[in-house]
Amino acid sequence: MILTILSGGSGTRLWPASRTQLPKQFCDVFKESLFVQTVKRLKAFGEVQVCTGEPMRVLTEKSNRDLALNLGQCFYEPVGKNTAPAVALVCRHLQLQKRSEEIVGIFPSDHWVDKAETFAKVLALASQCAEKGQVVTIGIEATHPATGYGYIETTSETFLSEGALKALQVKAFHEKPNQETAEKYITQGCFHWNSGMFVFKAQTMIDAFVKHMPQMWKAFDHLKSDLSNLGDVYSQVESESLDYGIMEHITNQVNIPCDIGWSDLGSWDDVAEIKDQSKLNNQSNLYEYQARGNFAYSRLGKTIAVSGVNDLVIVETEDVLFVSPKGKGQDVKPLLEKVKADRPMLATEHVFEYRPWGMYRNLWEEESFKTKVIEVSPRQQLSYQSHAKRSEIWVIVEGEGEVILNDESIAVRAGSVVQIPQGAKHRMHNTSDKSLKFVEVQQGSYFGEDDIVRYQDDYNRN
Repeated sequence: MILTILSGGSGTRLWPASRTQLPKQFCDVFKESLFVQTVKRLKAFGEVQVCTGEPMRVLTEKSNRDLALNLGQCFYEPVGKNTAPAVALVCRHLQLQKRSEEIVGIFPSDHWVDKAETFAKVLALASQCAEKGQVVTIGIEATHPATGYGYIETTSETFLSEGALKALQVKAFHEKPNQETAEKYITQGCFHWNSGMFVFKAQTMIDAFVKHMPQMWKAFDHLKSDLSNLGDVYSQVESESLDYGIMEHITNQVNIPCDIGWSDLGSWDDVAEIKDQSKLNNQSNLYEYQARGNFAYSRLGKTIAVSGVNDLVIVETEDVLFVSPKGKGQDVKPLLEKVKADRPMLATEHVFEYRPWGMYRNLWEEESFKTKVIEVSPRQQLSYQSHAKRSEIWVIVEGEGEVILNDESIAVRAGSVVQIPQGAKHRMHNTSDKSLKFVEVQQGSYFGEDDIVRYQDDYNRN
């Protein structure tokens, strides 16, 4: 099976930990990111590939390299246009490789699955159904009248079964319902949550595109095998979901309702409900007095003390404190719109940023100086660069490597100090198999990340 991870998202649902430049699948709410968990979960079943947006290239490739995920094909969409174009891209590429008879799985990158054994059995049954020409949706047994999920209505007719698992014929797809409708769905018992996970033979899905979305497929029909004209193709297609464009129209489809310990982690309420809280990267120390049911999350190790309040969600990052009653997790989006109107950077950026070579964290900034901590991954190096409006002082605090300063090499280790004059060409190279960290103090008239002239770069950045 070719297991394709769709890795998009705007980073709003788990704000303030998740933001545009570090969306949910990559943010460090968990000890292993959801993206890494998804890759590791799928690798046991075949070739794993990723379809994501160009802005996610650095985070995707960094995860692949640093964690030796050994991803196969990575598709970088020039612009996100929902799930239908992403699936069409995957299928057309397989067709160009003469692999359209292979089974394809489509999986979101940011979902939680903690019943691995059941998940494996579901994929096995889904693959059997796909071989017989069915498009399979992995459905989730609905436990309550949720209004945040789409629903799949099934008949009682079984297409295939394996043990307790049944692949049921699909009667209809339904959009996210209101509360009254969701309650009716639960009462009827033949409605299941749509997980957004699909399994099908590539040719089966191609046939569906030709019949139900012919204009979109016509555009992808011109795709070159080296993807060199991908931008032109995407300029010709509309943004559309696979559910709306394909799944609501085809008849050759089945749904496998199951309990795989699934959550789409659509809000902090869902994170608070995870049974194994030890998997969270949570450094908070929560103390309660005459209080109960509160959930606190912090990466900073800060003590959070509450008195006389119940059922709160408290989330702390370096620059935001978010507090909400449990059950109001979906309200984060309208709240974030208010924040964006006044401080838009809080929606898009953290005080830290990941780069292909490692990451940096801003510590302090005033009019005349800025301080940050920079971590360089093993055997990686910054670009050879210069700055027109600032000088820098580097204090190495961990690891060892070499600084190239105006074409001269300077060996450094913990305790070394290097001064970088304004306009000087320079780079840091980590020559070891361990991380290298240094404190950077910038002095000058401007400290923006765009004050960089690159002369050589391992990652082909301008």
